[in-house]
Amino acid sequence: MDKENLMEQWMREEEIAHIVGWDFSHIEGRYREEDDIPWDYKAEILSRLKPDMRLLDIDTGGAEFLLSLGHPHENLAATENFPPNVRLLKEKLLPLGIDFREADGNGILPFADESFDMVINRHGDLHAAEIYRILKPNGIFITQQVGAENDRELVQLLLGDLPLPFPLQYAQTQRRLFAEAGFTIEKCEEHFGSIRFFDTAALVWFARIIEWEFVGFSVESCLPKLFEAQKLLKEKGEISGRTHRFLLIAKK
Repeated sequence: MDKENLMEQWMREEEIAHIVGWDFSHIEGRYREEDDIPWDYKAEILSRLKPDMRLLDIDTGGAEFLLSLGHPHENLAATENFPPNVRLLKEKLLPLGIDFREADGNGILPFADESFDMVINRHGDLHAAEIYRILKPNGIFITQQVGAENDRELVQLLLGDLPLPFPLQYAQTQRRLFAEAGFTIEKCEEHFGSIRFFDTAALVWFARIIEWEFVGFSVESCLPKLFEAQKLLKEKGEISGRTHRFLLIAKK
């Protein structure tokens, strides 16, 4: 494919890059990630969850994962702060009887002390003291997090050496912070996996969506780097990097 056609593809992906909830179906089959994580976040939750337990999902995204748990709606609550998701969730969750509230996962949570038996958080902001406050005694917190070094090779490929956007996102750092907040740590695991792109246009779409990692990315400003990525794709059949994830399970 010549450079002009490639540029047209990249510009088109950049223009349409948006998501509702946390839906990456637009690039399904064009990239792969999170298929080598050694733990099962959902299984960790379901193995501890009982029907009468009150459960809160912080930074729920589009609530796809929360609803997949099959938990009684009257015992579910969720928070989210991203404006497009907030509008979606008000229409989606409130009619189901799920207690949805707009809130920043890194701030004060709009719930009374000791409101929940379980709090979960997949890739959202962490506030150890607030999570401790709203959990009942013996309540459990389960989170899978994106680590500080996530996608660094891809960021470096397109943008060079940018500062880490979330330098505290390491398993042992969060383990210490939650222990200091009063939690007993039941499990703490960390994993560096793989992320692979099979066309550069999918990488463009991804970089525009994950703007907190690919700070300042645009097709126009990164054209030379994108052509380098295309050359890499032609040579190796993929553009690859590392994911960074960790699992933390803590008890009040």
